Amino acid sequence: MTRNKWLAALIGILISVIFLWIAFRNLKPDEVWSSIREANPALLLAGAVWYFAAVTVISLRWRFLLRSITPIPLRNLIPLVCIGYAGNNIYPFRSGEILRILLLQRNHGIRIAQATTTVIVERIFDGLVMLTFIVVPLLFLDIPSPEIRTVATFAAPIFLTALVVFFALAARPDLLRALLKFVSRILPERLGHILYTIGEEIIGGLEALRTPGDLAGAVVCSFLSWSLEASVYWIVAMAFNMDVNYPMMLLVVGVVNLAGLIPASPGQFGVFEFFVSTVLIAVAVPETQAQAFALVVHMVIWLPVTLVGLFFLARQGLGLGAISQARDLEQTAVS
Repeated sequence: MTRNKWLAALIGILISVIFLWIAFRNLKPDEVWSSIREANPALLLAGAVWYFAAVTVISLRWRFLLRSITPIPLRNLIPLVCIGYAGNNIYPFRSGEILRILLLQRNHGIRIAQATTTVIVERIFDGLVMLTFIVVPLLFLDIPSPEIRTVATFAAPIFLTALVVFFALAARPDLLRALLKFVSRILPERLGHILYTIGEEIIGGLEALRTPGDLAGAVVCSFLSWSLEASVYWIVAMAFNMDVNYPMMLLVVGVVNLAGLIPASPGQFGVFEFFVSTVLIAVAVPETQAQAFALVVHMVIWLPVTLVGLFFLARQGLGLGAISQARDLEQTAVS
């Protein structure tokens, strides 16, 4: 990695350490460990297995976004999504996302700019789902937590603006083409040609937003996949015999995933535990139980998909080095 990348990675780790300290500054290890030992292992296992239902629906959403470019069987996308999760979980800079884009190009011939556009659209849909998961429960739950409202206030304009821009580009591709032609004439010939080519690929990547069936499928899958993930949290909560309901778990999922905008270590360690425990404490869950739940649910959604993703990575003929070198491979592929 370059010096700037090392610096960014160290800053992320430092942020994670700070959030870990805040989340567990009043930690009582014996009580937390006792709470974890009392959790129902069968329900924890069920939650870990059920999480892959969410992964499958997320893969289906990607299929809807890609279908206007090239129809790809769902069974071919699930391994790439798992690889993406694994890469993001163990290496900084969202390297897993880059790796699944590169593998999509290698395996199915989809250009990098087109695939990247679909992944960005996924993140925008995710952000809107998370905002919904925060706003709707807050209408029915009285939660005096400024941290929760700060996350929503900060994230809302980002995702709403991005959504408007992408839909505008998708609805009026001719305007984008006219702008690309104008700019490409100003630039040197080779640079202008590269810009125009990439712009055309981005327009192709937005095709699903102009196709009602694909757009509806992507939106439905976005809400369904994250609703399934919230049910994983709820299953783990039942394993801890916590007095919480499903809307509370929707709120937890919404807050912790929007907090993913905060730069941190791979897997969002520290940030995840802080916001999960903050929401639960705000709804009157005992602090020790909230801390134990945060640690365990993080492992339930982190460890199994990471191991499965590494397995699929090996099936692709690649090792851990492919994750750390993802950005270098991206530059080579673009060239």
